[in-house]
Amino acid sequence: MSNIVRDSEVNELVNQPYFNYGAKVRAKRLVRNDGTYAGKEIGDLLVKKGEVGYVVSIGTFLQQFYIYGVEFLDSGNRVGMKRRELEWADASNDDDDLPLPQELDA
Repeated sequence: MSNIVRDSEVNELVNQPYFNYGAKVRAKRLVRNDGTYAGKEIGDLLVKKGEVGYVVSIGTFLQQFYIYGVEFLDSGNRVGMKRRELEWADASNDDDDLPLPQELDA
């Protein structure tokens, strides 16, 4: 049987990707190799919590989630991550902080 846990309530693909190409992001958790990263041993550290990187590719997983290929600067690793594993590295890039059009005219 498959060990993949599928949350049937979530389908990110009905919306545009949250992060765009070139977005500066930060890892929200530590990431170790689960055996899918070539050239590293299983359990090797790939990304430290708080490490900053840039989105270089956007793909999908299980026809349900966006997977962001992130090039991390400190480790030099390119790792695929879900939205929930990432956050904006610069607060100015967060959609919630963008001014409304009427605020720009004031």
